Amino acid sequence: MVGTKMPNDMKIAVFPGSFDPFTKGHEELVRRAIPLFDKIIIAIGINSQKKYLFSLEQRMEWIEKVFDNAPTVEVDTYEKLTAHYCNDVGAKYLLRGLRNASDFDYEKTISQLNAMVGDGLETVFLISEPQYSHFSSTIVREIIKGGGDPSPFLPRGIEIKN
Repeated sequence: MVGTKMPNDMKIAVFPGSFDPFTKGHEELVRRAIPLFDKIIIAIGINSQKKYLFSLEQRMEWIEKVFDNAPTVEVDTYEKLTAHYCNDVGAKYLLRGLRNASDFDYEKTISQLNAMVGDGLETVFLISEPQYSHFSSTIVREIIKGGGDPSPFLPRGIEIKN
């Protein structure tokens, strides 16, 4: 049929990360990408060697709440290589944000490796809006650990009490 998308023709993107916690910068990136893809999977990577501040369940709940009005956005978890996860879910695109030149240098190398391992997986980079270019989960975690107020960095619906 002309004009009808078959499931294998869907443009599926994976936005991978630990999202510990999910920030306004992450939200802004996904919202800007929604018109570009038929489906975006926010995929929380699980690394048994890494210590997280928030539980996997809490992170998933927060992200689902942030995108409760976005039917093309899903939240999932994975433990394997990101490229292999993308192959498993039929994603041909990785969504990544760039805040600065160092992000680009790091992400460029990762994207080239993912393209080789992921059978042609394309990485789509979106440059952060200026007001979010200094946001990172690492900085927000430090604010929380130090007893500061993280609310300016968190999307609506995510509340962290110190």
